[in-house]
Amino acid sequence: MKLLHTSDWHLGRSFHGVGTLAAQRRFADQLLDTVTAENVDVVLVAGDVYDRALPSVDVVNLFDDILARLNAAGVQVVVTSGNHDSATRLGFGGRLLERAGVHLRTRLADLATPVLLPLTDANTGTGSAKNDGGQVAIYGIPFLEPRLVAEELGVENGTHFSVTEAAVQLISADLATRAPGTASVVLAHTFASGGITSASERELSVGGVGAVPLDLFDPFTYTALGHLHGPQRLSDTVRYSGSPLPYSFSEARHNKGAWLLEITPDGLGAVTKVDWAPERALSILSGKIDDLMTAAQWSAAEEDYCQITLTDNDRPELAMDRLRIRFPHTLVLMFEPETARTADKQSYGDRIAKAADELELCCGFLDHVRHRGASDDEQQVLRAALAGVREQEAAL
Repeated sequence: MKLLHTSDWHLGRSFHGVGTLAAQRRFADQLLDTVTAENVDVVLVAGDVYDRALPSVDVVNLFDDILARLNAAGVQVVVTSGNHDSATRLGFGGRLLERAGVHLRTRLADLATPVLLPLTDANTGTGSAKNDGGQVAIYGIPFLEPRLVAEELGVENGTHFSVTEAAVQLISADLATRAPGTASVVLAHTFASGGITSASERELSVGGVGAVPLDLFDPFTYTALGHLHGPQRLSDTVRYSGSPLPYSFSEARHNKGAWLLEITPDGLGAVTKVDWAPERALSILSGKIDDLMTAAQWSAAEEDYCQITLTDNDRPELAMDRLRIRFPHTLVLMFEPETARTADKQSYGDRIAKAADELELCCGFLDHVRHRGASDDEQQVLRAALAGVREQEAAL
């Protein structure tokens, strides 16, 4: 049986103000192409189908279209909810969709209810009586918010570790009742120890323990993780597929895609990476504006989405307009002058509190915003301006 491990579709998300719906439709085409070319039996989606709990109509229609196309291709689909999803809304109609081969695992009540597929023919549905080649039990652990699920899971002082551990124990207990040799695949939307984060992910915890230990998933044949947006191999049997599209410039070096895995009667077979090239690449550029506008080394980035950091000592006028002449898809512009202070760790508030007079206060502000002190000519202008203000005040 071939399974395709995906996650973090984030349908409806924007990228620095640019809509991604067209790019996500292109991802859907790539997904279907992979399913067809690789004869995939099961598509796994390990959470964060949507980017928000209340997705727009166009976004819901896109997900509906993807499911319909996968169904027409004869593929089983197993979906769990992530921290961006509304588990209740995503899970609506789950019992009906089950009959069409779309298995939603968004409720605590379904933690220990596996999708059972025979290894002989994954597309015959769940729980087939003919099972000469063994079977696969696929479980889904949705995102578990400790304060909301701890009581139901019988956990005191709930943390992400403790509630995930309780969920794994329920799954392990059910797996123990299955036929010997049953392969097990677990979808979990969580942060596992050893994972490398990106800027586009939402923190899963504030205060408490946010990561779960990797050995928690040792009992299972394969664990398909979701939440982190970079594809990662934490062990032979525990992996993050990452998001199919980049959602921050911190993902500029990611090779987006999915994991294609094979389950055999002997357990986990080959696991290979499937890459999906983005329609527009990401580039991170840094330098002085005149160099960026002329240097040949930046030619390859002219059609990319760009994040540009200018290092000019003086902030150039109309910088974004000028840069977009050569790099029309520049989305993020930052300034880090070469003269930026590196040793002074005082806050701006601490510095101005020590100003001896108004002139020093004004010069301190200039130094703060442009990382360069006021010149003699500038100080002369400031003195004249301050003197004029004092004369006006005296005349009132």
